[in-house]
Amino acid sequence: MYTLYIANRNYSSWSLRPWVLMRALGIPFDEEQRFFGPGSNREAFSLFSPSGQVPCLHDGDGTVVWDSLAIVEYLAERHAGVWPAEAAARAWARCAAAEMHGGFSALRNTCPMSCGIKVRLHELSPALAQDIARIDALWGEGLARFGGPFLAGDRFSAADAFFAPVAFRVNSYGLSLSAPAAAYAARLLALPAMGEWLAGALAETQREAGHEADVAAVGSVVEDLRAKI
Repeated sequence: MYTLYIANRNYSSWSLRPWVLMRALGIPFDEEQRFFGPGSNREAFSLFSPSGQVPCLHDGDGTVVWDSLAIVEYLAERHAGVWPAEAAARAWARCAAAEMHGGFSALRNTCPMSCGIKVRLHELSPALAQDIARIDALWGEGLARFGGPFLAGDRFSAADAFFAPVAFRVNSYGLSLSAPAAAYAARLLALPAMGEWLAGALAETQREAGHEADVAAVGSVVEDLRAKI
C-alpha cells in the first residue's frame, strides 16, 4: 500500500497533483497530512521526505519517492492510465506536464493557490498575462488535437493532474480564459476528486502566515469560504 504525504489542501498545489491523479484513477493509498508551520518546514518534513518537501510517496516495499513528477512516473510504471496509451498523446502529455512542473513562475508567484478564497488582483502584470495566454493556448491545443474532454484525450491523465491547481487558481482569482479553456477548467473543478480536495480545504482551520501574506500582497480577498478559525 502507498502512503502519500501532503500538506495543507488550501495551499499545497504540489501535493494536489499526485493526490488527485491517484484518486481519479482509483489507485489506493493512505494519506498523511502535515501542515505548514512558520518559517522553513524542511526539518519537520525531512522526517518523511528526503528533500524536506511535499509531496512524498512511500511504497510498502520501503521505496520513497519525492517530487510530484517523479511520483507520477513511479506510478506510471505500476498502473495503467497514468499517461495516455497512444504514443503521440503520451508524448504531448509528458511535455505539457513538464512545462507546468518547471514553468509559469509569474502565475505561481502572483496567484498562489488558496482554494477557499476569492481574490481581486491588484494588477494583471505582463508576465502573468503571458503565462495565462500560454496556458490557454496549451489547453486549446491539447483539446483540439486529441478530441477532449481532457487534455490528451477522453480520459483523465497525469497531464490533467498537473494543471489541476491551475483550475483552482482560475476560480480563486477570476482569471480570464477563452471559452474552450474556461470550459476545461470547469470540467476539472467538477471532478469528484477535485470536489473531495476542495471540501477538505474548506474544512481546514489551519492558517500559515506566509501563505496568507503572499495572497494579501497581490490582491484583496473578496470572499473567504473556509471554516472559521
